[in-house]
Amino acid sequence: MKATPNDCFLNHALALEYVKAGDEINARKYFEHNLSSDAGYVATYYHLGKLLERISEPASAMSIYEQGMERAKAAKDMHSYSELQAAYEDLAD
Repeated sequence: MKATPNDCFLNHALALEYVKAGDEINARKYFEHNLSSDAGYVATYYHLGKLLERISEPASAMSIYEQGMERAKAAKDMHSYSELQAAYEDLAD
């Protein structure tokens, strides 16, 4: 992490470990760092959205899912797009 602090894969993995440990504050910090470092790292949108749902920020989660769908579509990553769309629609119901 010290050598490559903007490595999205490492930041994402660390954020997921914080999620498992129940540390939403640090998990969010690393997910958001990923988005500021590389907004095209599509996996972050889904997991950050789910985290925001868990901490009762549904409007923020919806916004993250929307941004993620845009990025996934631009990257032609239809698998991620469908996952983000499903999460968005579940939350919208």
